[in-house]
Amino acid sequence: MRWTGKLMGALLGAVAGGGPIGAVIGAVLGHGFDATEEERASRDPRVLQALWFDTAFAVMGFLAKADGRVSERDIDAARGVMRQFGLGEEDVRRAIEAFTRGKQPDYPVEESLARLAKLCGRRHPALQAFLEVQIRAALAGDGVDGRIRALLVGIGARFGFAEIEVVHLEALLRDRAGPGAGGGAGSGRAGRGASLEESYEVLGIAASASDAEVKKAYRQQMSENHPDKLAARGLPESMMDLAKQKTQRIREAYEVICADRGLR
Repeated sequence: MRWTGKLMGALLGAVAGGGPIGAVIGAVLGHGFDATEEERASRDPRVLQALWFDTAFAVMGFLAKADGRVSERDIDAARGVMRQFGLGEEDVRRAIEAFTRGKQPDYPVEESLARLAKLCGRRHPALQAFLEVQIRAALAGDGVDGRIRALLVGIGARFGFAEIEVVHLEALLRDRAGPGAGGGAGSGRAGRGASLEESYEVLGIAASASDAEVKKAYRQQMSENHPDKLAARGLPESMMDLAKQKTQRIREAYEVICADRGLR
């Protein structure tokens, strides 16, 4: 527990002439000074939403610069993400500032990721959404290979996701982007539905899972990724389209599996 603010408040209350009662009042007022970022985030999701937003675009800038230079494709990819989420003028300005900050040699990427992971909790759906945004931007930019893939895997590990999970997510997003992936963040999959193998990956289960396990995985995924729940747990309102796309993929995957198994 942090006591600096309470102690300062108590001292100020006593010195101001309030005596013991003033000290108590001062200590109560000083509690606000002691509130940790985690406590503020738990009381006000906007704290976490702002951190998610700023960190997402800063890390996007960091990844764009990771191969030595930021190309026009990288910049277009970042702008594509902004357009996809329909950011207003003020949010676009914030996103550009964060992207520029992330390109700087002294950007504390590890510290920023650790801070976000600490506030969200490992394997939080908002962290998976964060990772998905980074992969989409990389695919739409100069691509995901070599150093960029290693960095994305590292980000996933920081958030509690195994390398195979990051690779599967990349494959799904690349496939959904269609031929020539890299031509625009968040582009659709040219009207092609998910395959049976992809559908099991989306639900996070093996093809050998029982019917009951399929239904349980579907309900759990829909619950964890519901846009309203993600908004309450930190995903910015501007990123809700991403959450809606995720629940749509989950629903489509479940329908594909049910059709294959003859489930109703």
